[in-house]
Amino acid sequence: MGLRVLLIEDDETIAEPLAEGLGHFGLTVDHVTTGTEGLRAPYGDVVLLDLGLPDMDGIDVCRGIREVSDVPIVILSARGEEADRVLGLELGADDYLAKPFSVRELVARVRAVTRRTRRTQGAAVPPAAPTPEPGPLAVDRRTRQVWVGEAQVPLTPKEFDLLALLTEDPGAVYSRQQILDRVWDPFYEGPTKTLDVHVASLRRKLGHPAWIQTLRGVGFRLAVHTGPAGPA
Repeated sequence: MGLRVLLIEDDETIAEPLAEGLGHFGLTVDHVTTGTEGLRAPYGDVVLLDLGLPDMDGIDVCRGIREVSDVPIVILSARGEEADRVLGLELGADDYLAKPFSVRELVARVRAVTRRTRRTQGAAVPPAAPTPEPGPLAVDRRTRQVWVGEAQVPLTPKEFDLLALLTEDPGAVYSRQQILDRVWDPFYEGPTKTLDVHVASLRRKLGHPAWIQTLRGVGFRLAVHTGPAGPA
């Protein structure tokens, strides 16, 4: 049985020949033109996601799909900047293909990500152990050093400034604009996704995603843990 693909692409001049080309390789394509439709549609065996959608950023679509499904996601975009590639992969995309690309290469990548997914699902995996609570977090603003438990965490200057801001008032929500104003510059005009990249990197380096919580459409906050060890 052939693979079923959900194509989220608003440009009909790209979507129509792409769907036809994928069909020649035995793939069945369901096509939608907006992020909203993409989040609601059946995902099939793999999602092909354009980032430049008319109603919402494709990065947000990627995040929304990954919150509810492990379906393989391949990002297709003319936006080849490193920040977009890194963020898409950090948010759970399985591959990233910059336009223009050949249908043959896309089919090869689709088959590769679906094979990896099926091997993972078919493997005998023991029940996952409960995720341990994060160790105590200590942020020393004087020396610009950070520890989680006994381990020192190396951060870039921007990562440290971001974490230091969130620890000023643990539990308080900082809007994206507040963070950009304080950590970057009140007149910063670069891509706002650089903030998401830094948050994703901080979560990885701190060793536990629960430290920094996202409030969709609002901003970020440092979690307040009620266990024996919490943020300092």
